[in-house]
Amino acid sequence: MSEANVEEKQTTSKGRNPILLIGGMFLLGLALAVLLFGNQLIPGLTQSEAFVQEPASSSSGLNREDVPLPDRGAPLNVGDIAHDFGLPDLDGQQVALADFKGKPVIINFWATWCPPCRIEMPELQRAFEEYQEDDLVILAVNESERPDQVQSFFYDEMGYTYTPLLDEEAEVGEMYGAVGLPTTFFVNSAGEVTAIHRGVLTQSQIESYLEETIQ
Repeated sequence: MSEANVEEKQTTSKGRNPILLIGGMFLLGLALAVLLFGNQLIPGLTQSEAFVQEPASSSSGLNREDVPLPDRGAPLNVGDIAHDFGLPDLDGQQVALADFKGKPVIINFWATWCPPCRIEMPELQRAFEEYQEDDLVILAVNESERPDQVQSFFYDEMGYTYTPLLDEEAEVGEMYGAVGLPTTFFVNSAGEVTAIHRGVLTQSQIESYLEETIQ
């Protein structure tokens, strides 16, 4: 190859390199601008083309963070309205607290493996029998046990006659804040919590609480 040809090729290469460099920088800048500004930069550009990802939304058009979570209730205090709930009894029938509107109710959270629960249950049975004329309702909410376990203890072994309910997932216990067993809530005919007792109940305590509950 002659010196003239070599010199001509070097000159051409030197002339092309700046053009390629500038062109490459322009394309890189354009891609970065599209990535950052999307359809604000180029009219008609769709969100998918601009690589813009919006938060997941529900069919109603609300963003995920706008969808309210189910109300699991808040810790109850004396004077609060008791949280309504529905649970199955041992016959599989759904029983709700609202079913007993206008009546005094004792809500007792318990389990067969809980010795303090076993100690107080005869006192609850005695109160149930004594206050029948006052329409007293006792809901014995069993936490996380099988129906046959509850049936065997509650009816077959002990012969209690108030109402056992099955809280198999402990959801109602959690909603009421029954973090230890036994825990008992006294609710008057207006649905207001009149007393909250954690631990074993004695006969005198039950009677004292019922004086504030049955009006």
